[in-house]
This record gives sequence, C-alpha cells and structure tokens, in this order.
Amino acid sequence: MKNLSIIFSLFFALYLPMAGLAKGETTKTSFYVNGNCNMCKKTIETAAKKSGANSAFWDSKSQQITVTFSTQKTSLDSIQKSIANAGYDNVKYKAPEQVYQQLPDCCQYTRKQE
Repeated sequence: MKNLSIIFSLFFALYLPMAGLAKGETTKTSFYVNGNCNMCKKTIETAAKKSGANSAFWDSKSQQITVTFSTQKTSLDSIQKSIANAGYDNVKYKAPEQVYQQLPDCCQYTRKQE
C-alpha cells in the first residue's frame, strides 16, 4: 500500500507541471476596433472567440477590445485578422471593403481614409 501511495505521488508530481505546459501561456491584451452598436459588439466578440480567444469584451465607448487567449492555441495576429474579416477595422488590419459594405447600416462606422 505504501508503494502504491509513492507511485501516485510521483505521478502527480510529474504530471501536473506537464499539464500546465500543455495549455501554453495565457495572454490578456487590448486593442482598438472600430464599431458602433451592440450588434457590432456581438460580431466583434464572436469573431475573436472563433479565432481562439478564451474571452473577448469590446467596449463601444473606448472602441477597445480586451481578449484573453492561449498562445498555444492562437495568436493576437489571428484574432485581429478574424475581426477584420468580420467587417471591423482594427489597429493592424482593415476589413475588406465588400465585407464592410455588407454590415447593417447601424454598424457601418466612419472609416478612416488612408
């Protein structure tokens, strides 16, 4: 019985640190995303989550999204691309014009000219 107890102790001592490594590092960051309303909020947050974010919260007043994600599962770049592909310009990517034009009227924010 004592040997069994030692084996379980060794297993947990070796397994738990490896389980933590498998998850990868969790990162929390914020960045600017254009948008207007609650429909925008839902679409932006959904796009972030579909690209692998664990959580996403977009604030319409500050135009900032805060995302938390595992670096093993996705990247900030992937999340920003996904949001742009959903129709919303952000700090790194501009949404394709055709996708932006398909947004509901209330979601068509004023785009910055380059």
